[in-house]
Amino acid sequence: MKSVVAVVKTSPRTVLEDIKRVMELADFKKHIKKESKTILKLNLSWTLFYPSCSTSPWQLEGVLKTLKESGYKDVLAVENKTVVTDAEKGAKLNKWLPILKRYGVDFLPLYKTEWVEYKPKHELLCWGKKFPDEIKIPKIFIGSNVIHLPTQKTHGHSIMTGAMKNAFGGLLREARHHYHKYIHEILVDLLIIQKEIHPGIFAVVDGTVCGNGAGPRTMDWVIKNYLLASSDMVAIDAVSSKMMGFDPFQIPKIKIAHDLGLGCGDIKQIEILGEDIRDVNYQFKTKKSPVIFFDQFFRKSFIEPLLFHTWFFKFCIMGSAVYHDRIWYPIVGKRKIKEFMKTEWGELFEKY
Repeated sequence: MKSVVAVVKTSPRTVLEDIKRVMELADFKKHIKKESKTILKLNLSWTLFYPSCSTSPWQLEGVLKTLKESGYKDVLAVENKTVVTDAEKGAKLNKWLPILKRYGVDFLPLYKTEWVEYKPKHELLCWGKKFPDEIKIPKIFIGSNVIHLPTQKTHGHSIMTGAMKNAFGGLLREARHHYHKYIHEILVDLLIIQKEIHPGIFAVVDGTVCGNGAGPRTMDWVIKNYLLASSDMVAIDAVSSKMMGFDPFQIPKIKIAHDLGLGCGDIKQIEILGEDIRDVNYQFKTKKSPVIFFDQFFRKSFIEPLLFHTWFFKFCIMGSAVYHDRIWYPIVGKRKIKEFMKTEWGELFEKY
């Protein structure tokens, strides 16, 4: 059966209706059954608000509104913490909480739920092999649908981030930074696990305000006004990467997943509904922030065990927090946010 990706043009005035349209074009009701719990896996790349960085409030509201109007009652929103992000504070600063309250949906920080050991039914590439940790996942994920809500942006570790990368913050615990060294392989493993535990998988990607450059945080925001939806995580990432200006098969996670039959990464074999995107090219370029550059540099060096697996790692965490929150954000980020707030999307964000 041919993979389908829906792409719709939108605007701040019509975004909620357009999210419903893109979800319906991708036939979400066929893939997300009402008899199972549906988990909205939000995307928090930064505790602080920055355009294109994390799940937008209109993205969250549009999906929730569509689900509620379609009769979905058992819905739960989740996100996890990292060593440098706070999910609860981020949910407040990114304006998720009032929307969730309005639609009667709870927010569950994943570090507050039960994690259980899981034995994969299929061979994995690296999870459970590269580090001596058990494979543990949130118990609540097993038997539940999942809808991923990522944004369209570049990423210094994975080239671009989207539906496949969004599972990184759902199925892995706080110390998932160790898998940055094997980022593409672990993302394929996570997709294998998702196909085993979820009765339905879906993604709605927000390409209204995109991120270009040193993602997933210190980017230039770029307004593109697109929405994407699909039940094929490989296909939606392939289409998204093509729109951003990348060759999907040059992104290892997409090529590996395609070759393993986990989805379709070949643009020629994907049925794209809605907009004609044949000539769409954002001409995005992935750059690396100093934090990601040195993370990758030292993880390939002989000092990795000392720097990342002992108490020395606390200094790495502090360095990342200082650079992002105390240097880049007040000096560069706030200026970019001020400019964003003058746009129609900025005005919409303010209304939330």
